[in-house]
Order: sequence, then C-alpha cells, then structure tokens
Amino acid sequence: MKVIETVDEMRRLRRTLAGPVGFVPTMGYLHEGHLSLVKRAREDNATVVVSIFVNPTQFGPCEDLEDYPRDIKRDLTMLEELDTDVVFMPPPDEIYPPQFNTWVEVTGLTERLEGAARPTHFRGVTTVVAKLFNIVQPTRAYFGQKDAQQAIVIQKMATDLNMGLDVIVCPTIREHDGLAMSSRNIYLTPEQRRSATVLSQSLKMAERLWTDGERNAEHIRSEMRQFIERQPEGQIDYISVADTLTLEELDTITSAALVSLAVRFGKTRLLDNVVLRPYQGK
Repeated sequence: MKVIETVDEMRRLRRTLAGPVGFVPTMGYLHEGHLSLVKRAREDNATVVVSIFVNPTQFGPCEDLEDYPRDIKRDLTMLEELDTDVVFMPPPDEIYPPQFNTWVEVTGLTERLEGAARPTHFRGVTTVVAKLFNIVQPTRAYFGQKDAQQAIVIQKMATDLNMGLDVIVCPTIREHDGLAMSSRNIYLTPEQRRSATVLSQSLKMAERLWTDGERNAEHIRSEMRQFIERQPEGQIDYISVADTLTLEELDTITSAALVSLAVRFGKTRLLDNVVLRPYQGK
C-alpha cells in the first residue's frame, strides 16, 4: 500500500495505475461504513485509492474542525488489511495553497436541508471533491447513503461538469441497535448514545406508514416529529419528506421519496435517512 501526500506525486502515480480505478474519499477516523465502501471498490476495480483529508472548507465557524476525531495510524492499518492500493493523505495547504480562490457550487439542491442549516457546507464539499476527482481521476467513486443529500449533490456535479466517472451510492451501515455509523458517534455520552436510536426507529415508523398506504407527507413528518420529541435528549433540526431528485418537500408521495432528518444530542448533530420506493414487483 502506497501512502501519498502531494498532488504531484499522486498524479505521477496515477499514470501507472491499472484501471479501472475505484476511489473512496474520506475524512478519516474510519468505521465499518467507510470500510464497506472500500470493500465495494475492491470488488469492482483493479485499483483502489482512498483519500484521508479533513476538509476545512466544509466546516462552519462554530463547528468541530479542530476537534474532529483523527487516528491516522489506525486508519492506515484498517486500509492495508483491505488490500487498498493507494492512500492519498494531503495536508491542507496541498489542497488549498496560498491565494486559493476558486470554488465549485451546485445551486438549488444545496439550498435545502443541510444547506439551509449549514450555508457554506456544500461549497466546501463540492470544491474538495471536484479537486480530488481531478487529482485521482477515478473510474468510479463511492459514497454512503447516510449522507444522502451529499451523494445527490455530487452526482449532480459529476453529471453537469461532464466528469466522466460513475458516482456509486452504497447502503448505510448501522450498529446492532440501528444507529447509523458515523465518526461523530464518538462524541455521544452513554445516555445520548442510547437516545440516538430514536433516529432509525422514526425512519422505520415512516416506512411502516408508507407500507400501510400513507401518502400524506406532512402526516409522516408529524408522526416522526411526535415520536422523536418523546425523547428529551434529542433536539430536531429538520424532518424532511422530499423528492429524491430535486429534494423539494412533498405534499403527497406519488413516487419515490427521501425521508431524512437531522437531530442534535448535546453538541453532536446526527443525520439519517431512508428512501421510500414504489414496489416494482418481480
């Protein structure tokens, strides 16, 4: 496994890599959710590249950039065990050199949900992902369904800018009690950790309502809100039932819908979602 820290070295190495090349961008502090993406990339591609970069431009001024969990030694051990070929691990000034002032923005999609709560977040995400795509030049890139809006935004960016790669979205990986795996779960106190299972439970309730024939989106949002509010540890940022392509809120569910939510437990903000899809039959 090669560990690369500069853009020039990564570009030189890229010219020697056997294709297709699968790419998994991460911010490190890896868990089974990240590793599931690496495993999928390993199945699909001759070469697997993983990046570890805590991207400063996607953090707001009052967010947890300095405290974001890091354990590079552990991450590299985990990646080597999965037969990763290359780890691209640049320092911040390699990605954002002095006088950097060029940004990639996807409008519309980024103004809702996470974008409404964190106005500068997606500009940072799309800019760094575009840079990483340009540097690594993957055939396929892998993202998790847990960050559903991010995946939709990156797919849109790759399509609109003719980037010539496939953006593949893989299922959310969960703990035994249903909590979606996240690097930020480490911030939770034991009591908050127990309370946080309300996210996946509320999404299961939404699925049951859908399966039982409920198509009124506001009724689903209302039932989820009431369910979560019974748990005093959680403070709701938003609950959404939206179109899976535009992320516009729905009144009536007539086709697929993305049910997503953001809930705070103390200072820790957790996301989760589920996609409701019409039954297609055999």
